[in-house]
Amino acid sequence: MNLNLRQAILQNVSGHDAEQLQATIMDALQKGEEKMLPGLGVFFELLWENSDEQDHQEILETLENSLKQM
Repeated sequence: MNLNLRQAILQNVSGHDAEQLQATIMDALQKGEEKMLPGLGVFFELLWENSDEQDHQEILETLENSLKQM
């Protein structure tokens, strides 16, 4: 069996509106389960691929600042 995890995740959220996506993200963060990380990674991949260079810089600065606070 050939399972494409990325495609499975995308199919699970296909057609979701912003409110449903936020609920999915918040659920993943609140539960803190390792099994949720691939889904969040796919979301990040979509965000990155559909952002321009200025957005990339903002994302990177946010990540950098967040890591400094740890």
